Amino acid sequence: MKVQAQKTERIHALDSLRAIMMLLGVVLHSAMIYGDADYHSIKDIGSTDISNDYIHSVIHSFRMQTFFVVAGFFASLLFYERSPMTMIKNRINRIVMPFIVFLFVLYPLLSFSFIYSYSVFQGTENAFSAALNYLSTLTFYPKETFHLWFLYYLSIITAVSVGLALLLKKLPSVTRHISQAFNWTIERPILRVLIFASLTSLVYCIMGNWHVPLSHAYRPDFNSFIYYSFFYYIGWILFKSKHLLNKLITFDWACAILGLLLYTAYLLLNLIFQPFNLVTHIIINSLVVWLFIFGITGLFIRYASHHSSLMRYISDSSYWVYLFHLPLTGLIPGLIADWPLPSTLKMLFVVLSTSLICFVSYHYLVRGTFIGKFLNGRKYSIKLSDIKKSEKSIRLTNSLEK
Repeated sequence: MKVQAQKTERIHALDSLRAIMMLLGVVLHSAMIYGDADYHSIKDIGSTDISNDYIHSVIHSFRMQTFFVVAGFFASLLFYERSPMTMIKNRINRIVMPFIVFLFVLYPLLSFSFIYSYSVFQGTENAFSAALNYLSTLTFYPKETFHLWFLYYLSIITAVSVGLALLLKKLPSVTRHISQAFNWTIERPILRVLIFASLTSLVYCIMGNWHVPLSHAYRPDFNSFIYYSFFYYIGWILFKSKHLLNKLITFDWACAILGLLLYTAYLLLNLIFQPFNLVTHIIINSLVVWLFIFGITGLFIRYASHHSSLMRYISDSSYWVYLFHLPLTGLIPGLIADWPLPSTLKMLFVVLSTSLICFVSYHYLVRGTFIGKFLNGRKYSIKLSDIKKSEKSIRLTNSLEK
């Protein structure tokens, strides 16, 4: 008689972590506009500050890597606890289809917003007309993936992961040894940072570079694929070791703080003296990313492992916020270009106003509509009383189980 494996309960900490990593995109893309560095994007030339570059750099050092680890974890959950076909259908519905639809929907909005703000920053007399005229020159299809590049690569990496997982299913001894080595590593807080940093250094060496420029092209970039696949597959294997997630709490604060201090010192030294060669860049960035991943993940497991109606709401809305935020972070800076405010306050205004518009639009236009079902697989009630009832029901269930 075949014994059915027990299903994994909802892992609130990783749900919340995935959502926050997506929402940090609003901060990152806002900071780019008001930083001194050249990000090949629009820039409010008269209102920049290096502190915004620091915010951007710190977030960029761990955000997408952490996201791909969590994405791999949940993909593995679907593959092993549901079925490979269920996982494939879910990923097509939740990743591939939103990528295709929103690529076309956002294309004119992104073009208008960025051309408008660019025209304002260049002193164009009628920026609005310039942006409208630019729309008339657009091709039928977008020539790049914009900020949806991560969905594009996630789709490709997922397809490859299914093939590898089906192959490894036929090699149980190999998967058993991988899981044993992984478990041994996760249980040792200092060694796990050093071992995973060493593996990341190897990936950098294969790429021949210490950083991965974002690729918005349709032709997959080898370095981007290899780099983010590595973090995705770490998350995939981590699912098999999910019983050890609480081990990440050990030294979580220490890892997060040390990661921040090390990366800050690295940025300052590189800015002033530029003393680092390729090997040093690789070693430091490899250490930093895993200090942040283990530190931040541990903190979420420590403080966000219980159901919270607020965090569940944020988690449900994060996909929409990420998809919809970029036209706003492109448009609003142009609208406030003449405001006599320091660059950091402008950046904060863009973050807050963009977030407000995104969350309000999610609540009234997405959450309970076909759009919400398209993105999250189901419609949710927008009534506060229903949300509170749902929270009470979950608390009652948890108390009965205890």
